[in-house]
Amino acid sequence: MDPVKPTPETCVKCRGRLWCGPTCWILEKHEVKQKSVSQMKGEKSFSGSSPPSIFVSHYGYPKVKIAPMSPTQIMDAQQADMLDNPERWFGKSLEELVSYRTQLVRSNMPVSIHAAKDPTPELQKIQEIAMASEKVDVEVELFKIPQMKLEFSHDAPPMGPTGNMKEFSLQENPKIPDKVEYLVSDTHVKAATAMEELFHKETPVHHLYKLLSAGTLGEKDNRKLVPTRWSITAVDDTVGKDLLDQIKDFPQINEFRLFESHFLDNHFYILLTPREWSFDIMEAYRPGSFWAMEMKEVHMSCDHEFYEGRKNYAENVAGGYYATRLAVLEYLHAQRRQAAAIIFREIGPGYQQPVGVWQCRENVRNAMNERCENFDSIDSALKKLETKLTIPMINWKKNSKLLDRITHQRRIMDFF
Repeated sequence: MDPVKPTPETCVKCRGRLWCGPTCWILEKHEVKQKSVSQMKGEKSFSGSSPPSIFVSHYGYPKVKIAPMSPTQIMDAQQADMLDNPERWFGKSLEELVSYRTQLVRSNMPVSIHAAKDPTPELQKIQEIAMASEKVDVEVELFKIPQMKLEFSHDAPPMGPTGNMKEFSLQENPKIPDKVEYLVSDTHVKAATAMEELFHKETPVHHLYKLLSAGTLGEKDNRKLVPTRWSITAVDDTVGKDLLDQIKDFPQINEFRLFESHFLDNHFYILLTPREWSFDIMEAYRPGSFWAMEMKEVHMSCDHEFYEGRKNYAENVAGGYYATRLAVLEYLHAQRRQAAAIIFREIGPGYQQPVGVWQCRENVRNAMNERCENFDSIDSALKKLETKLTIPMINWKKNSKLLDRITHQRRIMDFF
């Protein structure tokens, strides 16, 4: 049976979250095109250097599949890390990203999410990979030759060849950071607390969401496997809120700061304004971009929060909301300053495959690391921004909750 094909308006709002049924016709269509992309030989047994990486599916929840991600050859630590480290991917071409992902075989093992409370020896080995800081040499045997296709997702990085695991073994003891081992062994520490502590010890975000996915964090009776697409957003949200609690005590910036970054035909403009913390993100999908292939007009998705924060999930922008917010909060925390942030994101027709929300986080991180333009008024900042955007400013103003506050609600200090 062919996948359901809903209206173009539904597709650009859903973006592969399966609002219309068990499959996405856009992703299904694209997977067929990519079936021949892998150059892996037809083998079902192999040895390779697994990056410290696992993947947990969400299909069939609470019964899911957990899988180590491993290439079919031994490689050095830098090579293995590049295959599954989004924090090294900014600036890489889509062809390079596809090449990294097609080298990784996903060896699925079916399991209940509750298995993390009392893991089997097989699950423990996969958890050790998630805990490791460097590549681990493994041996894998699948029941069949892996299926040669590349799967794309709005949330997670592309997935390469996949097969069901028959045997799996570690060829060496994984190198696990002391702080990770300590917090994993402490079954009285809540998962959120563990993530916050590790983040402040400079544990990369992509390592944190693998720890959470593998069910290695949290109080003993509450531990469970978390599908990767959910763990990514959970980490971005949790560590972001921790930074925000501190940022609210910092003084406000004194000027309007404009940052920008461009990657994979995704164009981010970040405007920081001298106000108490609030956050507003607007995404404009131009016709021809991946989720808006059949749209005739620009589609805008928007979510926001004011000083008090959000009480519900950012349904419109979804995971990209929390990924970009984290990048802004990292910058403000490093600057010891507070500000209201507005993100303008334009997605062009060159964005032909979704690669995951990591590109939103890394795009904004890159922007915040570049020199910004400073302005003494919101009007001058918007006038400059208007020369950069391809979509008229009036469209953005209609959708922004924060711009309206800043431009129409003057403060006492604005008159001095």
